[in-house]
Amino acid sequence: MRFILVDEILAMEPGKHVHGIKTMPPHEDVFRDHFPGFPVVPGVLLVEMMAQTAGKCLDAESPERGKAMLVQIRKASFRQWVSPGHRADIYAEIKASAPAFATATCRVAVEERDVAEAELFFSFVARTALAADYRDEVLERYLLRRNTGGSSNATP
Repeated sequence: MRFILVDEILAMEPGKHVHGIKTMPPHEDVFRDHFPGFPVVPGVLLVEMMAQTAGKCLDAESPERGKAMLVQIRKASFRQWVSPGHRADIYAEIKASAPAFATATCRVAVEERDVAEAELFFSFVARTALAADYRDEVLERYLLRRNTGGSSNATP
């Protein structure tokens, strides 16, 4: 499994808010053990979906600041399980953003019902610390689409 937990960014105002989506394919290895006969997307992956989505919003705002990295999770709540194959809509609203840190409130919804939420805290890692060939393909696709006439406004 590649650890890319955002399939697409649907809308974004960099540094403000973002709407992304992810559909976990039923064939992912994690579902063999979580749980046999009743597969459920692990809560930790829902949190990572929120972190990756919010991180893309921060990275688009100020790429020179570095890559946003999750450092703290607060007020995580899971209201309902998510089955594989369902589209998860991921929303993040940036609450504070400074050179060294940022905070975001995030939520995941399935079929317009909130299933998870959390308050996330980020620090930034110098891009020189990343692999030389590192690329955020999901963010690049969104920015290309936006720059060629696609939508760029999100509703958190």
